[in-house]
Amino acid sequence: MQAKTSFSRTTSKPLAALVLATFTTAAPFAASADEITVFAAASMKNAMDEIAVQWADETGHTLAMSLAGSSSLARQIQQGAPVDIFISANPDWVDTLESDGLIAEGTRFDLLGNAIVLIAHGFNAAPVEISPGFDLAGMLGDNKLAMALVDAVPAGIYGKAALSDLGVWDTVEPKVAQADNVRAALAFVSTGEAPMGIVYATDAIADDNVTVVGTFPNETHPPIIYPAAAIAASENPLNEAFLTFLRSDAARAAFERQGFTALAE
Repeated sequence: MQAKTSFSRTTSKPLAALVLATFTTAAPFAASADEITVFAAASMKNAMDEIAVQWADETGHTLAMSLAGSSSLARQIQQGAPVDIFISANPDWVDTLESDGLIAEGTRFDLLGNAIVLIAHGFNAAPVEISPGFDLAGMLGDNKLAMALVDAVPAGIYGKAALSDLGVWDTVEPKVAQADNVRAALAFVSTGEAPMGIVYATDAIADDNVTVVGTFPNETHPPIIYPAAAIAASENPLNEAFLTFLRSDAARAAFERQGFTALAE
């Protein structure tokens, strides 16, 4: 699931979904002089919608966004997708692109932190004590646990790590319904297709049809860090300004309103 949206100073206009394609060149490219293209993790949708409007109001430039699972976005960058900035939901995919020589030297920094939570469908779900050996499989019964792809998408990777650390992954694994990205997993729970799911805390804030019933302790999974960086093939003159804008007080406030921890100074 991936959406591409373009924002300008006076209008916000949804575009067609970005087609997953095979790109045959990684040669340098240049966007139009007043537009910057950002690939960002799906969990950032609400925050990036706000950032896009702020950027347009402050600079008059257009922000074109593609939002999807970090793994999908990284693979498109590897295939030569014309993108200027990448914001991943974990460091691993940026590490991979960096080792491929696809990240512009000196542009990478840690932008945000997050947490993963257990959610349930509805408004008043009972809280769950998340502790070693807790009976999540029993709570699910014959139903499914919605998660992002557990071996590719950061939210799924973090969730699997936490359940493994707590000693319950083996019993829960057969009940997991995997989604292409964390917002798709959230939708499964929001619509009642799955009674429970694991998403980021910021995703749960964005949906009134789910309840956070527990937060996974930080020590049960790797630190949740969102790095941002420019793409080496991009020649967009707006890259430096946009990366600086992401560290501004206005952007920090927007991220914090959506439940993120702002890491960049």
